[in-house]
Amino acid sequence: MYPSGPVDGITDVPGVRVANLTKIEGANIRTGATAILPNADPWNHKVSAAAQPFNGNGEMTGVQWVNESGYLETPIVLTDTLDVGRADDGVISWMMQRYAQIGLEDDVPLPVVAECDDQGMNDIRGRYVQADDVVALLSRAQGGQFARGNSGAGTGMRSFKFKAGIGSASRVLPAAQGGYTVGVLVNNNTSSAPRQFLRIGGYPIGERMRNELLPTPKRTSLEPETGRKNGGSIVIIVATNAPLESRQLAALTRRAELAMGRVGMPSPISSGDLLLAFSTTYTFDRDAQWNIHAPRGSFVEDETIVDALYVAAIEATESAIYDSLFSAQTMTSPYGTTYYALPAARVREIIAGMH
Repeated sequence: MYPSGPVDGITDVPGVRVANLTKIEGANIRTGATAILPNADPWNHKVSAAAQPFNGNGEMTGVQWVNESGYLETPIVLTDTLDVGRADDGVISWMMQRYAQIGLEDDVPLPVVAECDDQGMNDIRGRYVQADDVVALLSRAQGGQFARGNSGAGTGMRSFKFKAGIGSASRVLPAAQGGYTVGVLVNNNTSSAPRQFLRIGGYPIGERMRNELLPTPKRTSLEPETGRKNGGSIVIIVATNAPLESRQLAALTRRAELAMGRVGMPSPISSGDLLLAFSTTYTFDRDAQWNIHAPRGSFVEDETIVDALYVAAIEATESAIYDSLFSAQTMTSPYGTTYYALPAARVREIIAGMH
């Protein structure tokens, strides 16, 4: 319904910055981290935000304070499950380098770090993402285009028995509706979603490819088929330059959840499906004495514009999930199992054959 921005990614929202740390080494290391910054200085220019789980078998740190305060004041880092602590350490180190009074006269940060379990593609026990890696990652985050698929936190991701990873997309409202942009970034690890559930643009792609490009060879005894690893996860980050307060942003995350159903993700009980949305223009600014001031401008109250933002969030999330599949590349796990990329040409062929 709405066009994408020039990057067709979350960085189409002005001020948003992204960076990836990708670690692919030898046969065992297939992991990384992805950073999203709402602006260059979130500690002093906190952005309105809200977070919520769709299914809670996963971790996103710091969100109790996000929801209590109504704002986001740190970078967001995505990584693998066993590196959450190290990523958190890296965010704190980066912030202490930038803000010398943290823990003295200034307050202390509660970083937002979200995880997906990449043990099916990575020797996760090695915990290869270090705090220093995250410090460097945050320092090079920037706007514009960025790598997707087998990049950053998406390096070891799988979905619908295909290789998956980082995906992103955006939608831009017409000038008559404010001209606002909604951008989405996902880390898609919905590995337990049955292949036949996958739908693209409403077409039953997974059913038509039910027996095509399945992981080979089949799962070994070293790859358990139960527990969190088999459940899968998806982390969805929604950004907009529409001035929205936290209650509205919580509603925006609920609309992003609808895109999961459109793609065919069932969100089983063992899945960690976590969402956070923020507005870059509804900010809580600090003065030189560290006093936090409530946003001075008004938030969007026109219901027709809010409804349009809801639609844009659904569309951008759906597109970002597709991007996480189409941008990924075939990869072999430490256990010798190869997960294949979803070939766009085959998808186009299936769709053409249905007309």
